[in-house]
Amino acid sequence: MAVTSQRLPVPVPGPQLLVSERSRRWFRSRRSAIAVPLAQRLPQRIGTMLALGFLALSIGAGTVMGGHLDTLRESYGEPKHMLARLVGLGIDRVTISGIAELSEIEVLVAAGIDSKTSLAFFDADEARRRLEATPLIREATVRKLYPGEVSITLVEREPYALWQVKGDLFLIAADGTVIDKMDDGRFARLPLVVGDDANKRAKEYLALLADAGPMAPRIRAGSLISGRRWNLKLDNGMDVRLPEVDPAAAVKRLAGLENDMHLLDKDLLAIDLRQPDRVVMRLTEEAAAARAEQLKSKNKPKKGGEA
Repeated sequence: MAVTSQRLPVPVPGPQLLVSERSRRWFRSRRSAIAVPLAQRLPQRIGTMLALGFLALSIGAGTVMGGHLDTLRESYGEPKHMLARLVGLGIDRVTISGIAELSEIEVLVAAGIDSKTSLAFFDADEARRRLEATPLIREATVRKLYPGEVSITLVEREPYALWQVKGDLFLIAADGTVIDKMDDGRFARLPLVVGDDANKRAKEYLALLADAGPMAPRIRAGSLISGRRWNLKLDNGMDVRLPEVDPAAAVKRLAGLENDMHLLDKDLLAIDLRQPDRVVMRLTEEAAAARAEQLKSKNKPKKGGEA
C-alpha cells in the first residue's frame, strides 16, 4: 500500500507579530518617557508640602478630636501662625520710631504683636488702624520686611494741658482735642484748666502763665468762669479773680504787688483784680476775726474820760 507523504508547511523564520512603523515610534516615545526618573518629573519641594499638609491635618484632627484647640491657641497662637513660624516666617524683630510718651510695650500691645504672631499672617493694615485708634497716636505706618521684621513709624499727639470738667480729668492737645482720660502720672506736670469749654481756650491760660513771670510756678490752675473770664488758683489755696477785659494786665499787676508787698504770704482767701483802679482782698476767717478784735480794741473808750 502506497503511502503518499505530504510535506508539512515549514514555519517562516522571523517575528510572528508585525508592528507598523508608526506603532514602533509610539513604543519608543513611551519607553523614553518611562526612562526619566520620577523625582525629576514631580514638582519641586512636593515632599515638604505633603509633609506639612499631613502634619497640619494630623495636628488639626488630634486637637479637635481631643478638645485641646483652645489650649493650643492659648499656648502657641492660631494654627496658621504656628505653622508659619515652623517654616521660619515668625517675627524676629520689631523696630519702632517716633515714640516719646508711649512705651515700646504699649505700642506692641496696640499693634497686636506678640511672640505667637507670624509675619506671614500679620495684617499690617489692621495693625495701623489699631495704632491710630490709640488716643496718643495721630498717625502710624506699619511695614512687613521679610523674612522676619516689622517696622512701625509713629507720629504722636503732643499732650498740651489737663482739663477738668464735671469731676473728670482729661489729657488734651493744643487745639483742645481730648486725647484720653488722665490716669497716668507722667502728665501731672502739665498746666490745668477747669470748667466748660476751658479745653478750647487753654492757650489763653498758658499765655497768662507767661505774663506772670517768676510768680508762674505758684499758679496751680485756671478756671474759666461762665465762658467769659479766668480765675487763678494759687498753691496756697488763694483765688485771684481776673477781669474779662485785658486779663494779662491784671496778672502783671498781681506780679508787681507780690514783688513789692508779698501778698501771697498774707492771710488772704481771695484777691479781686476785676476793677482796674483798685484791689479788693478777702481775709481768711482767722485773719478776719483777728482784724475785728484789733479794731474793737482800738475803738474801745479809755476809762476815766478825758484828762
